[in-house]
Amino acid sequence: MTSASTATSAVTAEDFREILAQTKAFVRDAVVPREREIAEQNKMPDEIVRQAKAMGLFGYAIPQEWGGLGLDLAQDVELAMELGYTTLALRSLFGTNNGIAGQVLVGFGTEDQKSRWLEHIASGAVVASFALTESGAGSDPAALRTTAARSGEDWIINGEKRFITNAPVADLFVVFARTRPADEDGAGISVFLVPADTPGVEVGPKDRKMGQEGAWTAEVYFRDVRVGADALVGGNEDIGYRAAMTSLARGRVHIAALAVGTAQRALDESVTYAATATQGGTPIGRFQLVQAHLADMQTGVMAGRALVRDAARAWVAGEDRRVAPSVAKLFCTEMAGRVADSAVQVHGGTGYMRDVAVERIYRDVRLLRLYEGTSEIQRLIIGGGLIRNAERAAR
Repeated sequence: MTSASTATSAVTAEDFREILAQTKAFVRDAVVPREREIAEQNKMPDEIVRQAKAMGLFGYAIPQEWGGLGLDLAQDVELAMELGYTTLALRSLFGTNNGIAGQVLVGFGTEDQKSRWLEHIASGAVVASFALTESGAGSDPAALRTTAARSGEDWIINGEKRFITNAPVADLFVVFARTRPADEDGAGISVFLVPADTPGVEVGPKDRKMGQEGAWTAEVYFRDVRVGADALVGGNEDIGYRAAMTSLARGRVHIAALAVGTAQRALDESVTYAATATQGGTPIGRFQLVQAHLADMQTGVMAGRALVRDAARAWVAGEDRRVAPSVAKLFCTEMAGRVADSAVQVHGGTGYMRDVAVERIYRDVRLLRLYEGTSEIQRLIIGGGLIRNAERAAR
């Protein structure tokens, strides 16, 4: 089995430089000029979707043997920092294919499941959606109430999921459900592959969100949804909780990198504005208090970039796949919020106007501190991990 935790990158440094350069050009030349259109229409233009598929972006983190580019996490974060430079709706197009949904299959699927789905996910022919979050079971997956019960050789799934990214356009739901009460053997959570056209699957209307226009989320309902035994990921009822935690931890490093890219954009917009906008005939960038804002922003961006790269390196090396991802996600998403706030302040009243990039960024980045584990959950993971490490060392 090829595992997300053991697979090594087959992409050479030279090839990756070309991938990164093409992605940077795509983001800045094709997407940035259309950010206002994307926000107003709440939709990613079809030609941008087609171009992303042609570039392999729907499968950049899927192993090459399954049709992807095969980037490891250290390369993934470099790409994410470029993707974060524009509307986060771009990354949402293919984020779940490469990340929390696709990695469940890469790391835990059977060979038959991988053969059936991964090439289609990597090409963008299939949009995979990660159906974990529920009302009352967001940052704590162990509390989920969606159930899966045996019916002969099949499974019957019942429950509701919320805030599910790409649900309105999903072809495949990676669904987490409780198959038994938690006990000494585990959390009792399994994960199933449920095609979106399966009878009993219903997707609600698109959510109306504070920001990230063009990135669609919705509630998903499972009412007596019958799936075969081959839908159980890994063919094992006890894989679900570990699959969720592993996928989310890896995704946290990616989200941290995305936050760095967005913060860099807010900083760049602010520096340009400060160098050209005037107050009393003097560029505002010459005022020391404006320079102080810019200095703090630059410091946060550089610190975040270094932290993301270190966390990704530790993940690839197998040194730290729990505490470091949470540290990176906590710091970088909180940093992006502070940088976005400072960016609006540097722009003054202009920064509060729609159609100004930093106004959109201010709204977009607020979500980064919530999904894939809130900042509060990251603090619990970090603090608890440090204590457990110390206790083990003391034995």
